[in-house]
Amino acid sequence: PPPPHTVLNKFYKRKEMQRLGAENGLDARLFHQAFISFRKFVMEDESLNVDLHIILSDICYGAGHVDDLFPYFMRQAKQVFPMLDCMDDLRKISDLRLPANWYPEARAIQRKIIFHAGPTNSGKTYHAIQRYLAASGGVYCGPLKLLAHEIYQKSNDAGVACDLVTGEERTFVDVEGRQSSHVACTIEMCSVTTPYEVAVIDEIQMIRDPSRGWAWTRALLGLCAEEIHICGEASAINLVMELMYDTGEEVEVRNYERLTPISVQDSALGTLDSLRPGDCVVCFNKNDIYSISRQIEIRGLECAVIYGSLPPGAKLAQAKKFNDPNDACKIMVATDAIGMGLNLSIKRIIFNSLMKPSVNEKGEKQMDTITTSQALQIGGRAGRFRSAFKEGEITTMHQEDLPVLREILARNIDPIETAGLHPTAEQIEMFAYHLPDASLSNLIDIFVSLSQVDGLYFVCNVDDFKFLADMIQHIPLNLRVRYVFCTAPINRKQPFVCTSFLKFARQFSRNEAMTFDWLCRHVNWPVVPPKNIKDLVHLEAVHDVLDLYLWLSYRFMDMFPDASLVREIQGELDSIIQIGVRNITRLIRASDPNSSLSAQGVGEELGGCKGARRLRGSKALGYTAEAKRGQGARQSLSTRLIQEGLLSPEILEQLQREWYAERAKGPQPDTDTAASSRTKAPNKAVRKKKK
Repeated sequence: PPPPHTVLNKFYKRKEMQRLGAENGLDARLFHQAFISFRKFVMEDESLNVDLHIILSDICYGAGHVDDLFPYFMRQAKQVFPMLDCMDDLRKISDLRLPANWYPEARAIQRKIIFHAGPTNSGKTYHAIQRYLAASGGVYCGPLKLLAHEIYQKSNDAGVACDLVTGEERTFVDVEGRQSSHVACTIEMCSVTTPYEVAVIDEIQMIRDPSRGWAWTRALLGLCAEEIHICGEASAINLVMELMYDTGEEVEVRNYERLTPISVQDSALGTLDSLRPGDCVVCFNKNDIYSISRQIEIRGLECAVIYGSLPPGAKLAQAKKFNDPNDACKIMVATDAIGMGLNLSIKRIIFNSLMKPSVNEKGEKQMDTITTSQALQIGGRAGRFRSAFKEGEITTMHQEDLPVLREILARNIDPIETAGLHPTAEQIEMFAYHLPDASLSNLIDIFVSLSQVDGLYFVCNVDDFKFLADMIQHIPLNLRVRYVFCTAPINRKQPFVCTSFLKFARQFSRNEAMTFDWLCRHVNWPVVPPKNIKDLVHLEAVHDVLDLYLWLSYRFMDMFPDASLVREIQGELDSIIQIGVRNITRLIRASDPNSSLSAQGVGEELGGCKGARRLRGSKALGYTAEAKRGQGARQSLSTRLIQEGLLSPEILEQLQREWYAERAKGPQPDTDTAASSRTKAPNKAVRKKKK
């Protein structure tokens, strides 16, 4: 007779068994996992069920059929996957095909939808805001705290009482805390139950964002306002019309053209010696920020620096410094953080590279050419209306990137086809009722795998949520608290922030309030101004921890009671970070030259995707990054810096003269001698010694 494992394999390969499994809630992945468990149970369990033993024996001797194993297989599968017993209920809970029905207040009224479509600097948001200010009550929903704060400021300056609501901040104009008729908020914080006359949804194209798109979908479908004014790229028009077709609401489209001309230059910058006032060098790599700002300082120029992890106050301070006509700072070095939320007087945008770190569908880091949407969003910051420069210019640092940039800008932006969705706390709680022993991370996995969406939607990436859920899985918290903790907007790449998150959760589980004194001990407050880049990065992480405290304080006020005191020290910390950023080139010089944060790390892009090189020419239009290898990797540092445009031959020659002059003066301390020998033009003896 055939051995048992042969019989089991025959059962596994039977299409009929796979079909029956699917009818009982086992898709191909679950069927495979259930079979592995069943096979192990049959082959290794010494106390095998007598009935199963007899049936298996009959099959081996030709007196039975492999289909007879199915009831026993399903019994084992239900032990491995308890949700199989309540699959119908779970499927109903995770049915996301009619999200418009989640918002009964919005469906009870007939809303007027106006889509203001146009590129950056076209006045689309201005016209929507004018209607917002004229209304008896309104809400502005933006993607950034900076944008919400700007509308809050504009409204109150115009005599329209407006409150500010973000994840970490609540500012009420009324001294007694009564809500004003208008509110400016980050889009995740908008209320879908409060009635308004006018609502403004800014940057609607972010409805396709893999992580945050759900917030735009929620606002679009759920805001309870007589008029919804949508601002953003024309690429979202068709999707919005289709979504509104399901709600029975018509969309009026108003198209806008750019207010100031913008052009792509005929030649690349080539060298930093060609920089002029109003220039902004855009990098997608934090180490490039450090390197280029250092090279600009060597040329005797001042520059402002803006990147994503800077606190909002530091960004605004750098923007103000750059915009001030009386300030000596006329050049900016920035990441794509300037793409929205900051008003900058830029004449020319210079792309240092066209390659940007990204995360693919599998969660893997890779280098991609920037999209047309990204290029237009960033390039459109040049020549802003009512700025000092009436015409904008765009170019690249390297000549071979220029035709690639032209081609990117000439493409049509792909229309947005789907809108993001995210499971709610109520849906996860209903899942947990049916699966009481499952972890939150497993509940999310099961929800996503069972969720059904129609062709207009997708389920947003939940990796960050699951990362936080797994981090605090061992801490005893009820499900609703655990869910709220896992929706906290933190950067999981910052170890100090993650450690703080874990401490907050542990302290919460012990029912011990996180007081101001406790927090100060944790972050080692007071802090001192940074002495090097590592110190600055740590202070940025401390600022994020204070943000996390404030975010949690609005959800658990009794456990995070000292929000006002924390906000005070956060303001002080913002000022300290601003001092560090103003002296960033000094911090770079003080940093350990062997540190990964050193200015020498020109090739390492933000996000830790090492070993990639910038693609040029036709290859830059692809979607991959090759490892640096071959002749380019063997060139001297000085040659590479000259080719990258970070160092001119004239500056190199001047530096060599200074080095030789220093050496001629006589013996120097060991560290200087070592640095001199490292930076001197390499000769054979030096190379041999290095080997």
